[in-house]
Amino acid sequence: MDLEQKINSSTHLELPPSDILSLYEDMVLGRYFEDMCAQMYYRGKMFGFVHLYTGQEAISSGVIKALQPTDYVCSTYRDHVHALSKGVSANEVMAELFGKETGCCKGRGGSMHIFSNTHNFLGGFAFIGEGIPVALGAAFQSMYRQQVLGKSGELPVTVSFFGDGTTNVGQFFECLNMAALWKLPIIFVIENNQWAIGMAHPRSTSVPEIHTKALAFGMPGKEVDGMDALAVREVAEEAIRRARAGEGPTLIEALTYRFRGHSLADPDELRSFQEKEAWTARDPIKRLANYILEKDIATNSDLDIINQKVKTVVEDSVEFATNSPDPSVDDLYKHLFL
Repeated sequence: MDLEQKINSSTHLELPPSDILSLYEDMVLGRYFEDMCAQMYYRGKMFGFVHLYTGQEAISSGVIKALQPTDYVCSTYRDHVHALSKGVSANEVMAELFGKETGCCKGRGGSMHIFSNTHNFLGGFAFIGEGIPVALGAAFQSMYRQQVLGKSGELPVTVSFFGDGTTNVGQFFECLNMAALWKLPIIFVIENNQWAIGMAHPRSTSVPEIHTKALAFGMPGKEVDGMDALAVREVAEEAIRRARAGEGPTLIEALTYRFRGHSLADPDELRSFQEKEAWTARDPIKRLANYILEKDIATNSDLDIINQKVKTVVEDSVEFATNSPDPSVDDLYKHLFL
């Protein structure tokens, strides 16, 4: 099966209309927020490297919105939208990107290090593969608390997001092995956007079908259309069920595409116009909107109301960040362990 066949072979689970509209709103929030980040970056309001998630929203919304608040999420340097899906407010994320005291990390983390203890969001990481061992530790402590310390209640699940390029580094294989060995409640989600910075995915690995690598560790490996939020949600729900029931980890490969360059400093000259055009035609937000209209879940007017609501949230976040105070030099060492 070629790539085009794979990404057009989705099946849909039955979700209540309210859940589908919630998915749509979350995806639109991610898109508008990232578009605003691009504007603010080029206006000099953000500094350093900023990596946007545009085009991949179906994965964040499809997976994270299936989790419970007590579950954990570990991200990458492309972490803004993951944080928003997990419940971190647009105000806190935007203020963090502006380096303000009201940011979720008090302005100390910036774009690649979004973190929220309140929302069990375990952070973004500047280097590939860094977050996978952190996610593994979170899954281990969930099981340890229940099996050794006798904590009652539902077993928390951890989701680790990372890109296709990360699957060629040591942490990926080491952590999959340990997760399978101990049957940890963790889900590994590969956001295969076809490019590892400037390296095309098929040129960087001897086995392009990454989900098949799960077989070496005795865990399920699932491939899903990462441009289809409902297809992602379906695969995620099964993986979450397995993990919460103590049946161990799952590896999910979501086939997707980033609509912008690797970062906002990337002129994006390596990818062909034809390739970008083919993928943008499968825009996950437009696809879900079309599904909603076809199934009479909502009208165009209803979707316009959602879009305007989200746009207001994002615009308000810029005003909040702009008017927030800068960190005080007197607090330079305040949040450090010395």
